[in-house]
Order: sequence, then structure tokens, then C-alpha cells
Amino acid sequence: MSFSKEDEKRLKRLGVSNLLDLALITPSSYEDRRLHPFVRLNELNAVSALIKSVSFSPKNMRLILYAENLKQTLTAVIFNPKNYHKKSFKEGERYFLIGRVENYYGHLQLLQPKILDSVGEITPKYKTPLRSKSVFELMKRYLSLKALLKEGLLEEEAKRILDLHFPKNFVPAIDKEMKLLKFVEIFNYMKKLSTKRVRQKASKTFQNPNPNPFINSLPFRLTNDQIKAIEDIKRDLESEYAAKRVVMGDVGCGKTMVMLASAFMVHPSKAVLMAPTTVLAEQIYNEAKKYLSFFDIKIALVTNKSKKEDLNEYDFIIGTHALLYRDLPKCDLVMVDEQHRFGTVQREMIKKLISKDNLSPHYIQFSATPIPRTLSLIESNLVDYSFIKELPFKKDITTKIVTKKDFRDLIAHIKSEADKSNQTIIVYPLVEESEAIDYLSIDEAKDYWLKHFEGVYVTHGKDRDKGDVLKEFREKGKILIATTLIEVGISLPKLTTIVIVAPERMGLATLHQLRGRVSRNGLKGYCFLFTKHPENERLKAFCETLDGFEIAKLDLKFRQSGDILKGEQQSGKSFRFFDPALDEEIAKEAKKRVESV
Repeated sequence: MSFSKEDEKRLKRLGVSNLLDLALITPSSYEDRRLHPFVRLNELNAVSALIKSVSFSPKNMRLILYAENLKQTLTAVIFNPKNYHKKSFKEGERYFLIGRVENYYGHLQLLQPKILDSVGEITPKYKTPLRSKSVFELMKRYLSLKALLKEGLLEEEAKRILDLHFPKNFVPAIDKEMKLLKFVEIFNYMKKLSTKRVRQKASKTFQNPNPNPFINSLPFRLTNDQIKAIEDIKRDLESEYAAKRVVMGDVGCGKTMVMLASAFMVHPSKAVLMAPTTVLAEQIYNEAKKYLSFFDIKIALVTNKSKKEDLNEYDFIIGTHALLYRDLPKCDLVMVDEQHRFGTVQREMIKKLISKDNLSPHYIQFSATPIPRTLSLIESNLVDYSFIKELPFKKDITTKIVTKKDFRDLIAHIKSEADKSNQTIIVYPLVEESEAIDYLSIDEAKDYWLKHFEGVYVTHGKDRDKGDVLKEFREKGKILIATTLIEVGISLPKLTTIVIVAPERMGLATLHQLRGRVSRNGLKGYCFLFTKHPENERLKAFCETLDGFEIAKLDLKFRQSGDILKGEQQSGKSFRFFDPALDEEIAKEAKKRVESV
């Protein structure tokens, strides 16, 4: 539905872009202007009043009136009257008035009466940047049964929405319509998302791309979820439209094999893969050399340290953001690992990379940060999803909240693991001392570890040599002192223990990523949350599950969802009624409706 030019400015102030946006601005209260034959104590009452007398005191104005509909006399009191009050009420005149009725020592009083121009209806009141009367005028102008049906609502739903704005025989209870409002809100949101999904023609349609030779050559069996993700990508490659897919899997689920299978399926066409760190890019490159070279696929690694060379002779180009500053050959498949870790400018450059010559290559994004099924259900109007939930190795990780009194036991555990040639990471919240945080920083804590343990390595996000430190630690180290930089990607096969200092300062998704570094190859793992707030509900809930999708649901519950549509905040409530943490079934119902409209 289109709005008039005159109204567009006012609707913009209300944040309204379509009819359902307007319908969802529900009244904050109602003014019952019907003339009832009985008094409703401590509520607003409309009366047909004959003024019998008017009197004044220093701070009050008092009216003795006969309420014809109530068939009794009332005293009306106006506190701190203004001049217009004094001019408005005349003895012997009749008025329609509305005010709150209270029992004052056995006498009924009408407090702060207001003159009405009409009676007989229930008038909604709205709390918005505009006057309530202006909002109601917009509702009357645009909301109708026909208009709401056209937006995709069922007749019964549309009538109930109209009853909230134009009540007739009763004052609506908005809280009783909460399920309907949740549905209309998420239905409206999904409809908007579906218009944002623009499919472009792919640069190439692949005829029956076959992953089986690659899968069969592996010295291990892929999980069912890995194979399903590969099948999803196979179907994408066969389509005439460019894929826009997110492959989402928990930490350690084996996304790298899906990346390699994808590059294999497009060969001899070219594929490019971008990773957020040099360590991760090198790790994927080494896996690719190990499992793809057998098929005569030429693989390049591009980092800031790589020499510039002609990349046209390579089939599969793996690198960091350095790829964005090289002359890349035309690639029919672009893959990005952990895209949210790239900066805004880099993400814009990735968009250009995948939109060359007005024809998009197939685009697949990989993420180890699961989102709840409800959010994926909503976003699936924007992108396709593949989920990898099975793990190649069953993780056996004990997660425990510890405090200062447990420190001696914690040290004993770390020593015991070191004696078994296992490794420990200790994650601190800051590199340097800060008065804002009541925990030790890396700089303050490192001397203790260096003094009492051998094989201690120290690094952090600003450390230029962090990649080399991580590599050396992987081969020789016992303890790594670090910040959250080790959250992404790096494989540490001997890591069995992680200690996270000040975990209450982090989101549950970040804690889960950190914990995911442990027990990558099936070893018994330990995650210790070292906190001064052991009764924290979020941390207790985190200790109860290893499932990344359950963690994401908890994170959503504690932090709310953020705005997918506008791409603005990463957390913070974006819905008025719908709750992504609780309303999955409503989202499913809305998705079905969107697909049928």
C-alpha cells in the first residue's frame, strides 16, 4: 500500500514503511467515552453533566454537577486551574465531561474533568513522537479490513487487529492478543527480508559437479552433516543462479573438508577462499595441499608476506584479506571463512569481489558461530543455510566455574596436564593493567607463569609476531598466555585445558568459541571459568551444555537478537512483541505464510 506524500513525513517519524508497521503501533491505553449508567470507581468515567454551581479556592476550582447518565450529583475538582478552565465552565450549561471518579469520604468526586466534543466511543491513545490524535487519524485513513487482507493476514486476524485500534463494545486487553501481535510482527519482518533477497545470474552453471572422487579419497569418513552440506553446495553449483549460502557448524565440526570438496567440485574452474588470520589461512592451505594435490589442483597461499605472483596459473587460491589487494583471476566460487571478523571496508571489498562483471560467482560463507534455529529461519529469506552439527570426534569437556579459593587445585591440574605433554591456554581480558577491570592483565600475570612453569608463551591481538608465537607454542609449548585472539580457527591437537579469566565480560558465543579450542581430537578436555561472580546465571547455564546451537539460544535469551534487516546492532532488542528465544513455532508459521503469499 502506498501512503500519501503529506503523510509520508509523519509516518517516517513513527518508523513506518508499510501498512503492517502502522498496524503494529498498538494503543498504550484507551479512553472509554461511553455514557455508562453506573460509576466505575478509580477509573475514567464519561458523564453528561449539568453544571449546578462553580466556586473557587486559592488552589482549586469546584463544580457541583448533576450527571444525567448516572442519575446522581457529583463534585468535580480541578487542581491549579488555568484561565481557560475558568472561562470554560458556566453555571446552568450542559457538557460532556470525562475524568477519574474517586470516593472521597463517602462523596463521589470527578477529578480534573476534561470537556469532550463527542461521546459514545472508546478512543485509543498512542505514545509516539506524534500527538495521539494525529496517529489515530492515520489509523482511520489507512487501516481497513481490505487493506490488511491484501497484506497477507487472514480475515479473523485482520478483524482482531482492527478491534485493537477501533474498539466498539469493550476496552481491548492488548496482552491477550500478544500471540497475534508476535505473529504479525515476525510475518511483516520476513516479508521485508524476502524483498531484500536479490538473486543474480551466476558466472557459471556446473553440470553434475561430482564430489565423490574427493570424498572417497579421504582416509576418514565424513559425517552425515558434512556430506549433506556438500550436497547442498552441489545443488547450488548446478543452479542458474548464484549461490548465497552460509555453512554454519559448531567448533571442530570439519568445515574445512566442505571447503575443499567445494573447490574440488568447481575444478577446473577457479575458486578463492579468504580466511581472517594468517594462521588459519596457512592451516587450510596445508589441508588443501594434503588432500587436493592428488587431483592435480594447483593451490596458492596469499598473505601479506607472500611474494606477488601471477595467480592465473592456480586453481584454488587461499589467503587472508591480502587477497583483496591482488589481481585475482576470474573465480566461479568465492568462499569466506568467518566473514564477521573482517572490517567494514574489507566486507565491502568482498562484495565487489563477488559481483564482478555484473555476474556473481557462487558465494559461500563459513561460520563457527552458530545462531539459533529461530534466527536462521528468519534469515533464510535472505540466504540459504547448511548446518553441520555432528562432530568427527565426540567432545568430552568438563566446564567448571572456579574462584580464587580454587587456585591451588587449578595449578595442580595444569601441572598434571603438562606432565602428560598436554597444553593449557590462559585467556586474560586485557593486555595491560586497567582500573576499569578488577582482574589481572597479561602484563601483570605473565611473570607468575614464567617463573613457575616451563614452555610458557605469551601473545595478544596487537602482537605482530602472534602467528609465529602460536605456531611455536603448538609444537613446543606447555602454557599459552593470551587474549581472545585464539578464539578463531587455530588447531592445537594437544590442548586439553583452557582457563578463561573474567568470563562474565564475554558473550556466551565467544566463551563457546574459546572452549572449542579444547579436545579437538577427542582428548578429555577442561574449561575453567575463573570469576569473582560465581553466582552468574549465564555462566551456570553455559556450564550445562556443549551444544553450540543451544549456547546461541542462551546468548539470544540473555542478550537479545539485534537487527538483521538493517544490519545495525549485533545485540539489543529489535522486536517489540516477538521473542526469538521463545517464539520458534510462531516464526515457522509466519515463514509458511510468507512463502504462500
